[in-house]
Amino acid sequence: MKRFFEKIVEGILICSGFVTSITILLIVLFLFTEAFGLFSSKVIEEGYVLALNKDNKVSQLSPAQIRDVFDEEITNWNQLGGENLPIRVFRLEDITHYYTEEELGDTYQYAGACITALIEKTPGMIAFVPQQFITEPEQVHFIKDNTISVKDVFAGAEWFPTATPAPLFGFLPLIAGTLWVSFFAILIALPFGLSVSIYMAEIANAKVRSWLKPVIELLSGIPSVVYGFFGLIVIVPLIQKVFDLPVGESGLAGSVVLAIMALPTIITVTEDAMRNCPRAMREASLALGASQWQTTYKVVIPYSISGITSGVVLGIGRAIGETMAVLMVTGNAAVIPTTILEPLRTIPATIAAELGEAPAGGPHYQALFLLGVVLFFITLIINFSVEYISSKGAKRSK
Repeated sequence: MKRFFEKIVEGILICSGFVTSITILLIVLFLFTEAFGLFSSKVIEEGYVLALNKDNKVSQLSPAQIRDVFDEEITNWNQLGGENLPIRVFRLEDITHYYTEEELGDTYQYAGACITALIEKTPGMIAFVPQQFITEPEQVHFIKDNTISVKDVFAGAEWFPTATPAPLFGFLPLIAGTLWVSFFAILIALPFGLSVSIYMAEIANAKVRSWLKPVIELLSGIPSVVYGFFGLIVIVPLIQKVFDLPVGESGLAGSVVLAIMALPTIITVTEDAMRNCPRAMREASLALGASQWQTTYKVVIPYSISGITSGVVLGIGRAIGETMAVLMVTGNAAVIPTTILEPLRTIPATIAAELGEAPAGGPHYQALFLLGVVLFFITLIINFSVEYISSKGAKRSK
């Protein structure tokens, strides 16, 4: 009977592990499937076209060029390789500036013919209109609608997913903001975390350690929104006042909040690694005449370096994946930061802020999933780094 019961338990555990593995694989597969659909989407908004005069020789425009044309930053076709003609932008809502309601018809049944005629008689015009309004496509010339390229996404410097006629999905500002905030967070957290770890492992007596360690570990259980609220109320005004900034929401505010959130991970892992240093090594160092501090930084820290590094890397992982706290204090400006005092935006904050508003299955929705893939690989690299460092340290200790 006992053996039968053990077989049942073993079967349940095997099934649980199998189901869990399959579920994780399906989630990853879904993530990748949704993400890479972005590269099959068209640059121009679905259902619309960019129509030009038939004599206009320009046939291709990048998303950034389309944006500049419709923002009137590019005003002549010779800037795009065409003739010396001023550019005239036309959107569907501008049609009443050219035609009366009688000419367009009660239900706009003549709008297509009117738009085609307007493009034909205006050499420099570029019209962003629904494809159904171009009733005579042979009378106009269309900008070629390419698919979104890998270069425009991963090398693009602008994130403007709701722009029309062509949204911009440049990941560089978001990747740079994520790495920028995480780097400074670890730069702030590392000296404090290492100092507290050394104190707890080497200096503090058992009584102090017994109440200090649970308090530090308790910090990791505080919800991130609480940290974000604390940063918004305390840290943001302080940074604004100290550095005389117009707004305090900045990369520095995000780094300080993330540093506070990463401290429990760094302290706990590092302190455990240092306390695992054999007592015999400490006693041998002290017996040779070394002081306690010399023993700490010449014996204990070198022996525990793999554990210390693992703690730092895990702290980086916590910082990179954080969402709500960063969303509240960094200013959410999707620009490539040049200083830590500027507002910026991270990948997790972008996904959290925009996924609910992105139309399911559209390019914006797929771009957010692709950001999730980028974050997945960053986290994967961090995890592999921890495994490599830990295994290297284990081999060294043997």
